[in-house]
Amino acid sequence: MDFQFKPLITERDHIGVVFCDSKNRLLGYAKKLDQISKKHISTAISNDTSFQRRKSKTFDYAIIHTPANLKLSKVYVFRLSDYSKFSVRDFQILGGHLYSLISFYQEDKVGIYFDGIVSKNISALNSSSEMMLGSLLASYKFDKYKTVNKKEKKPLKIKIYSSSYLRIEKNYPNVVAIAEGVTMTRNLVTEPPNFMTPPEIAKNAASLETYGVEVKILGEKEMTKLGMGSLLSVGRGSEHESKLAIMKWTGHKNKKKKPIAFIGKGVSFDTGGVSLKPANGMQEMKYDMGGSGVVVGLMKTLALRKAKVNAIGVVGLVENHIGNMATRPSDVVTSYSGQTIEVLNTDAEGRLVLADALWYTQEQYKPEFMVNLATLTGAIVVALGNEYAGLFSNNDKLSKQLEESGKIEDEKLWRFPLHSNFDKMINSPIADMQNIGTGHPGSITAAQFLQRFVNKTPWAHLDIAGTTWTKTLLPTSPKGSTAFGVKLLNRFVNKYYEGK
Repeated sequence: MDFQFKPLITERDHIGVVFCDSKNRLLGYAKKLDQISKKHISTAISNDTSFQRRKSKTFDYAIIHTPANLKLSKVYVFRLSDYSKFSVRDFQILGGHLYSLISFYQEDKVGIYFDGIVSKNISALNSSSEMMLGSLLASYKFDKYKTVNKKEKKPLKIKIYSSSYLRIEKNYPNVVAIAEGVTMTRNLVTEPPNFMTPPEIAKNAASLETYGVEVKILGEKEMTKLGMGSLLSVGRGSEHESKLAIMKWTGHKNKKKKPIAFIGKGVSFDTGGVSLKPANGMQEMKYDMGGSGVVVGLMKTLALRKAKVNAIGVVGLVENHIGNMATRPSDVVTSYSGQTIEVLNTDAEGRLVLADALWYTQEQYKPEFMVNLATLTGAIVVALGNEYAGLFSNNDKLSKQLEESGKIEDEKLWRFPLHSNFDKMINSPIADMQNIGTGHPGSITAAQFLQRFVNKTPWAHLDIAGTTWTKTLLPTSPKGSTAFGVKLLNRFVNKYYEGK
């Protein structure tokens, strides 16, 4: 899918998309088209029965075939409710619905007249950009492995007609950068685990070198030498080599400025290890590398849009399998930090991966802060369902910035407490700590475990177990991988840290 940008004209045999308010008053260039059609458009939409409902509270639409006196072969009129209060996410959803409608009717030669939709919450330039982003995200499809009834469609090209078309066109590469990052994340997470193994994820991370990202890949030999016994313990039962991928983007004018860091859990498939998961639902465990997918996708977005920031992305990549070398419940391992861990449950493996990745990041790069993402606990899904990701942090400023960014992108976060009394629950009688708590707050004790590997570095942990994939079709996401976190963190970087 691609967009082209044109001044306010009408072209023969094109489909026109225009807008009106809740009282059926046409907006922007639609009023000019109505004059040319001698009120054909306004007359056609004067009756509410002309409009068909969409699954949205904010708009519906009408279709006008062969409008009089116009070169356009058809006109779609979208009726918007309270568009003056539209948020970033509202414009993205509008774009998603526009794409689904155009795709459903198999339209081509489509032109959107977006002028006139003014919201007090977002500039006209950004509103059109967010609309286009929503359309691009909604157009995502993964049919790589289909061989039967695979429909090959020509890439849909949509023209944006606007008095500000040059400014919109200039900003379009930033829109594409976000969409490309989201797409990469969705692809990584959607791929079957027999193809998307730890080495393969590492190769995808290395592919970012094309965009100017410096990439370093550590294998088991290098990690063994460093003493990353915690991360390495998870992949001992797998035939696929564990990896640590480090991605470095240097975009700030001060190349020596402290970087900001993002760390992702990358368990390419999680059987639970010796603490075997039940068969029901295990197929979803290919999504357990969702955190690493977000970090790789985010780094691609930052590089593509040449973000003015120094950023580090680190992903720990393992497969948690069963084998004759697999870690056993009650084994004790030594982490890169030197702290020892009693592994009571091999299905609490993500924190073991992140422990070494976090310590490595803070030791090697001394970042301004660290944000890690992980599909870490089922308990967070019990608490928050699929609406929010859990947020745990040792820093109020960082937490507020992440929460605000999540609200803008509708990738919502809910902060949970950390406390010394929770921390005591992971004390071990024979090692420095154990990898599961003794009480019920499973998501909190998992976060307390991670906190032991960040020292005083400002840090936030996002538990995205409930938001990484969806079983229902969403306005800008098909069923499957959502790439929750890419837009949130890109917004966070742009709003609070870029160029500063």
